[in-house]
Amino acid sequence: MRPRRRGDQMRRRGMSAQSEASARRWWIRLRLALAAGLLLGIGATGTLADWTDQEKVTATFIADVIPAPTLTRACEFKPGLLGLGARVRIYWRLPSGYALSDVEVQASTRGLGSVLAPLTGFSLTGNTVRQSDGTYRTDVPANLLGGLLGLGAELELALVVAPDDVGGWVSKSASVASNAGLVAGIGGKCRNLT
Repeated sequence: MRPRRRGDQMRRRGMSAQSEASARRWWIRLRLALAAGLLLGIGATGTLADWTDQEKVTATFIADVIPAPTLTRACEFKPGLLGLGARVRIYWRLPSGYALSDVEVQASTRGLGSVLAPLTGFSLTGNTVRQSDGTYRTDVPANLLGGLLGLGAELELALVVAPDDVGGWVSKSASVASNAGLVAGIGGKCRNLT
């Protein structure tokens, strides 16, 4: 009996010498690819990419400006009868495109750190008259000003355009300053600030 050769075994299994060589090359290539992948994986470290460009971009943001009301003549302090019915009268013009409902009256004592805040208990539409020339006259009753307008104290009254649909933005103010004077409104005065 003769010794079996590898080629005989392959033929018995149905493989030719050519296909055996092809299979062997495939395994060698696979091992080389795995070894190369392993070496690349071990040697790989994080890479920082850097990118530069010579173009410059500029942009400008422009906020929409809400126009302010304007004073049309000097304000007046009306003392009433013995101080009863005392009021501050303001003459002003509404900017075009806005309605009386867009306007708010704010008040503050004049001085360092004073902040204008909406005047509570005041109805602009109930205390404002539209005049024949299209301007407005607003009377602010002194009794609403309470402790803000005491003896010798000066109070700032401001009209601002504050539409509901602009998220809290308001215009610059059209402002007057008033002083109630002495007892019963004697010596009271008012002056335009803007």
